[in-house]
Amino acid sequence: MISVAEYKNKTVVVLGLARTGISSARALSQGGARVLVWDDNFEVLNSAKTHGFETFDINEKYRWSNVSLLVVSPGIPHLYPFTHTLVKEALSHEVIINNDIGLFFSYFMSGMEDFERSPEIIAITGSNGKSTTASLIHHIISKSGRKSQLAGNIGKGVFDIEPLTDGEVLVLELSSYQLDLARQLSPDIAIFTNFSADHIDRHGGIGGYFLSKRRLFMEGNPEKSIININSTEGLMLANQISGSWSGERLIRVGSGPQKNSQNWSIFHHKGHLVEWNKSRQIYSIDLRSLANLPGDHNYENICSAYAACRILGLPPRDIGAGLQSFKGLIHRTQIVDNIDGVLYVNDSKATNADSASKALQAFKNILWICGGEQKIGGLEILLSTLGAVKKAYIIGNEAALFALNFKNLPCVICQTMEKAFQLASTEADRGDVVLLSPAAASFDQYDNFEKRGEHFINLVEELSKKSASSSGNNPSDD
Repeated sequence: MISVAEYKNKTVVVLGLARTGISSARALSQGGARVLVWDDNFEVLNSAKTHGFETFDINEKYRWSNVSLLVVSPGIPHLYPFTHTLVKEALSHEVIINNDIGLFFSYFMSGMEDFERSPEIIAITGSNGKSTTASLIHHIISKSGRKSQLAGNIGKGVFDIEPLTDGEVLVLELSSYQLDLARQLSPDIAIFTNFSADHIDRHGGIGGYFLSKRRLFMEGNPEKSIININSTEGLMLANQISGSWSGERLIRVGSGPQKNSQNWSIFHHKGHLVEWNKSRQIYSIDLRSLANLPGDHNYENICSAYAACRILGLPPRDIGAGLQSFKGLIHRTQIVDNIDGVLYVNDSKATNADSASKALQAFKNILWICGGEQKIGGLEILLSTLGAVKKAYIIGNEAALFALNFKNLPCVICQTMEKAFQLASTEADRGDVVLLSPAAASFDQYDNFEKRGEHFINLVEELSKKSASSSGNNPSDD
């Protein structure tokens, strides 16, 4: 755990007490700050009090008079679709507002002189693929023998990591919520995985959403930027970066045949990753054997991860070895099991239409479990990717409304995961894929997408045991 001494002997308020808020409160408290906490959920607030935290008195007349900082957790709206009451009060009292990511970069930069060989920070953002790309980079670096930690929007909060050591690599997954409020951003390498409409209500429109991502590159001023140019936003960002800095600071990644360019680029085409620089091919990797990273979307993630590892100086062969040993990311096109010739895939992390469309293009003969809390922007983006879907099994409290999006697709209104899984697994033939890729948030029925994915995995495990029992095999003997 890291302690932050920047606000020693000062009063700090932490708003929102989920993982990020508690982590920030502990780091500041250990650094000598007087930390006051608040959460609108009184059960959560009382739990924090039992752990020794002092509650911020929202009714005290002069409550902001001695407050130096308000730390806002990612889940708290600070501007759109509305401004939280305490954020509005802090703004009117000219209290500095920050979040854990901004605090961490400030802490890190202030201690740079303590290292003989500075640690390096890789920050990844984008609409989809952040977790896979971040996990893949962390895995490859660790396999190469270099120390690495993974944090941010995945795994640990930034203040829950071990203190960084000489030459270590910290891989951060950063959401638009985390980038929006960070007062300081200073990664060594920044990655833009892709872009599609998401979190529109939180950012006041798609333009605001893009600008939150753009902050990592334009205000963060990284030494190297890796940009997926398969979207107009990616092309624009790459254009702005290349126009501001030297070409050596930008690597373009994407899909399709590569142009004969002087610039450093890494693309995948027909199942092969190819690295180009100064108009010549540097290296090529056959990606088709990577069973745990199926589909073009994962190939793009691999290109970004490969680029980051090359910047760090890893040889292509070492990167290739790391790719082969990567087991995949739970809840992200995760191959759970193959039962009687039917593949069961957990893609619960596909909480929007664009993300689900990638999984729908990665498999054939799909029995598709989808549905949940539909996001602003609708499902239109994935309608052209339903060619491999044999039937849809729709879950969620508004399953019937969700089904209206699919006029020419056979659908069953199931509402519950149990019913959808039972029908899909019963109707599946050898060679089919039962795919959970909801294209929706989980909050109508689950605490988060992880709980939804775990439910699916449990159902697969139960089915596997029944299948083994009926065939006379004991799975523990395998």
